[in-house]
Amino acid sequence: MKDEAAAARGRTTAGAATQLGTEVSINLGSALAGLVIPVVGAFVVVAARQLVMAAVVLPFYRPKRAELTWARLWPALALGVALAVMNVSFYQSVHLLGLGIAATIEFLGPLTLALVASRRLLDVVCAVAAGIGVVMLTGLDGTIDGWGVLLALTAAAAWAAYIVLTRRVAVGLPGLEGLSVAGIVSLVLLLPFAIATFDAGAFDWGVVALLVGVGILSSALPYSLDTFILRRITPRLYAIITAFGPVVAAVFGWLILSEQFTVLEVIAIALVCVAAGTAIATQRDRPRPPLERVAEITP
Repeated sequence: MKDEAAAARGRTTAGAATQLGTEVSINLGSALAGLVIPVVGAFVVVAARQLVMAAVVLPFYRPKRAELTWARLWPALALGVALAVMNVSFYQSVHLLGLGIAATIEFLGPLTLALVASRRLLDVVCAVAAGIGVVMLTGLDGTIDGWGVLLALTAAAAWAAYIVLTRRVAVGLPGLEGLSVAGIVSLVLLLPFAIATFDAGAFDWGVVALLVGVGILSSALPYSLDTFILRRITPRLYAIITAFGPVVAAVFGWLILSEQFTVLEVIAIALVCVAAGTAIATQRDRPRPPLERVAEITP
């Protein structure tokens, strides 16, 4: 029994450590995107990210055409739209607000989805605290970019839609097959805008390397590791670790994008993360089909 318990703890530790690594990977990718967006634009960055993801995922998770009935396909098509809107609006908000603030506002999407059906007083308190944190970030000094806030809130809503649709897609298309279809749809939607804003003169090998890095760090690597992670930790632990993503984003915003945060902004980001972590940590675990757990992948 002791050996089994030790093995279980080892699996949990490995899964949690890997997920922390993916949080670092995702937010490092977002920071690199923040470097290259002013050069080539958000549409080109997201399209390049989707191209890299397709190149990595499709060879292993290619959907079978015979199984692509309309009933199974339409949720994946809708997911592709949500994915495109989420990534473009988030990256553009990073350009206007900075990574730390944009990531904190975007996290309102999954947090709201997690709390919307709750009737616990603690969850109401956590939701109010998170809202206060966002107001502290965006509404006190009047200097923040309103369009950036709107884009970050759009990304938040799209992330919530992404979670709901991913659960639906996972039922009809197992594993990452549904996400592969959604990635292709997202790429098809984005390509016309990417081509229209494409400036060949802005490209050099450094820019290409940054774009490939964004695709690998923000999509290909975390998506590939998700199955490994969710076989070793509970969905609740996964969500708790994800709740502290805005802190990781703020750190990379400071390190790579030279973002500066006031004391008030640091407190606000911490308040949102602590409120989210508290709400999720105190939830009771509910059994869910393994396929639904992919819904907790972060953008």
